[in-house]
Amino acid sequence: MSVEPLSLAERLTRQIAAGGPISVAHYMAESNQHYYATRDPLGLEGDFTTAPEISQMFGELVGLCLADVWMRSGRRPGALYAELGPGRGTLAADALRAMERAALAPRVHCVETSPVLRDRQRGLIPHVTHHDSIDSLPHEGPLLVVANEFFDALPVRQCIRVGDEWRERVVIRREAEAAFLPVPGYRRIESGLPPIAAQAQDGAIIETPIVGAGIAYALAQRIAKQGGAAIIIDYGYEGPLLGDTLQAVRAHQFADPFAEPGEVDLTTHVDFSVIGNMARQAGLRVHGTVGQGDFLRQLGIDPRAEQLARATPARAAEIEAARMRLTDEEAMGTLFRVMAWTHPDWADPAGFTA
Repeated sequence: MSVEPLSLAERLTRQIAAGGPISVAHYMAESNQHYYATRDPLGLEGDFTTAPEISQMFGELVGLCLADVWMRSGRRPGALYAELGPGRGTLAADALRAMERAALAPRVHCVETSPVLRDRQRGLIPHVTHHDSIDSLPHEGPLLVVANEFFDALPVRQCIRVGDEWRERVVIRREAEAAFLPVPGYRRIESGLPPIAAQAQDGAIIETPIVGAGIAYALAQRIAKQGGAAIIIDYGYEGPLLGDTLQAVRAHQFADPFAEPGEVDLTTHVDFSVIGNMARQAGLRVHGTVGQGDFLRQLGIDPRAEQLARATPARAAEIEAARMRLTDEEAMGTLFRVMAWTHPDWADPAGFTA
């Protein structure tokens, strides 16, 4: 007689029953690992849509930006295109097609743990090599890295002000609603908080991207050693700031982050100050952040949209709607920020003029 496997909610319930409350970071890590391993979440049939799925222009311009940096930095041989969390592979396919026009044909490596998404990526990029983490990326050749909506899905540590002290925010089981509930933990946080914590009000929350900072520093060290550049695009801010940014999305609508773990997409806003500081500590030069709209306009999205509309007049309205969605302040233009890193011997990337 077969036994039905436990759901993630049931497994987390058993963890909490056996060992006590779990951290928000642990809850987020477990939830997103299950979520991405079991589905393709993108597109109208999924839970959300990313910029590469809106228009080919996005990936093309990112690819041309990296190709331009590579050319002005001496066309170093053996370049690798490395994308972190590449979704369906749409951005990579568009970027590589644009790079080919610039006589750049890098080896393609994607950091992706989802078997479902790996299959989708192979359909668009048959010659891709997959990795579970950045640790196994090749150690020879300059790295041309893209991370679009990657850091927002990594777990963060949340600390909450309780009276005159700080505690880590933890998750317990909420039996009445068959869901989970975030509450202050019992242990006092004595160190590691930014100066802004001293002026915080009772109930304030500070998020610390411990996992993201570690990945950013390790990646920056690789670029410092091998040469290259990275473009990081995500929704976020330049911190530190106070506030709870944990959110869940399902079927293109906001949902309760603490109901149905593993069945909704969990994200937080990215603290670009932390990400940038990791790159600086590794010796890289940091450019930005700038708004996604300004970045794409400086790279030429307006003339590219006009070119595509002339080539396919029947799609002119669709192309213009996509351009507006990617660049307009009321859409993705300012919420999404863009940062670049470059090796100190490499040229400055286009798209970051003030």
